[in-house]
Amino acid sequence: MSDTPKFTVIDRRKFKADEEQENRQAQTPPTTEAAPAPVESSTRPSAGPRLVVNESKPAPQSVEAPAADETQPELPPAPTAQESKAQKTAYDASAQRLEDLVRAQNPALGAQPPIGFEHLVQQFYVSAMIQMGAGAQEGQRPRVDILGARQTIDMLGVLAEKTKGNLSEAEDRALKTVLFEVRMAFLELTSMITLQGMQPPMPPPPQGKR
Repeated sequence: MSDTPKFTVIDRRKFKADEEQENRQAQTPPTTEAAPAPVESSTRPSAGPRLVVNESKPAPQSVEAPAADETQPELPPAPTAQESKAQKTAYDASAQRLEDLVRAQNPALGAQPPIGFEHLVQQFYVSAMIQMGAGAQEGQRPRVDILGARQTIDMLGVLAEKTKGNLSEAEDRALKTVLFEVRMAFLELTSMITLQGMQPPMPPPPQGKR
């Protein structure tokens, strides 16, 4: 029997690793399950914009258009062609009786010419010029209705626009000439009114010495 002692080799790395693992487990506190975050109530107002997904929306209410009689006065029904024809016949007969009566009292008057488009244009022309002060007697201050004159001139413009392409050459020339004349007179009159409004008031006359 040999007297040489026997040695056993022990791997200290394994024991060291086990000790370190036990130390870590001892130092780490026991983990607790995290409580779920409180869910905000849907009734609580949010500070920022909120994304709405598949949120039911109330059906839009239908807006009823106002009835025609609420915005415009109700007009009577248009006369039929037969009613218009009968009325025109009665009107012509009445006008003829009136003309016969006038001619009986004034034999030298003669028959009146039929009314045409040129008479309508002439009537507008005379009305506009009188409203702008024409026709005043000598020595009298003319009375000017500038707003009325503007309306009459505008009606002449509407007449020219609505009858475009439906007039004879003479009627179209007469309407254009009259419209040009009354517009020129209106421009001259408004220029005079503007100049008078811009002038300073006249100073009062000096008082006599006592």
